[in-house]
Amino acid sequence: MIDSYASSDDAAVAIAGARAGADVIRSMYGRRLSRIDKGAGDFATAADVEAEEAILGVIRAARPHDAVLGEEGGQQGAAEAVRQWLVDPLCGTLNYAVGSMLVAVNVALRDGAAAVADPFSGEVFFTDREAAWVRRAGVDDAPLSPTPSTRLVDVNLDPPFPSAPGFRAVDLLARPEFVERFRPRVVSTTLALAWVAAGKRAAYVTDGGDLSGSVHFAAGIALCRAAGCVVTGIDGAPIGAAGRGLAVAADEETHGLLMSMMRSLPDD
Repeated sequence: MIDSYASSDDAAVAIAGARAGADVIRSMYGRRLSRIDKGAGDFATAADVEAEEAILGVIRAARPHDAVLGEEGGQQGAAEAVRQWLVDPLCGTLNYAVGSMLVAVNVALRDGAAAVADPFSGEVFFTDREAAWVRRAGVDDAPLSPTPSTRLVDVNLDPPFPSAPGFRAVDLLARPEFVERFRPRVVSTTLALAWVAAGKRAAYVTDGGDLSGSVHFAAGIALCRAAGCVVTGIDGAPIGAAGRGLAVAADEETHGLLMSMMRSLPDD
């Protein structure tokens, strides 16, 4: 496995891939799309599949020796490869299918560069793993600057709920101290992670297992870490093999407040 590419070049590949996927998502928006049933209420659309193919086309052309794990196409190349790209072509498929524009395109090199594209705002959030920026058409790249000033906290309510009954996000929303300090939002897309890195959100919380290698979350996690956010599991532990979910905050104070609220949630 070739492992000699500069991280800045990897960032360019991630950006190009995310943009290619975003172009497909934007062009197919509003059409009546066929659905591919995945079971348990989950599905993909023709837009998911075509966007992933567009992203893979970019990666194959630029990094033909790299492995890829795609949300729709699965593993291509060795799963244990030194260099593996994680691709989520449409995060927020249900939103998209009902006409909502709250979606993201996620492209990440495992433990490396990453990009998250918002197909409808035209913004591409990206990192070379050392720093993080946002790119807008006709505007110079701007560094991402997390801040808790909005007081907006996105909470993912999508199943599964592996930490219930000890932790349930819906219980967090019902706590008086939470609504006194924050303003909850529910968007059902990991675009919300990019928003924390960019200062558009104060924090993001989701249940789950180890999300560090997830095609849905890897790009957003990389962005938040590079931007200087606090990134842990919902129990405050580092994310990884034993991690549970995500609690990402713009600063230590916000993260600490969320941790104290989540730890005091009543068990059933």
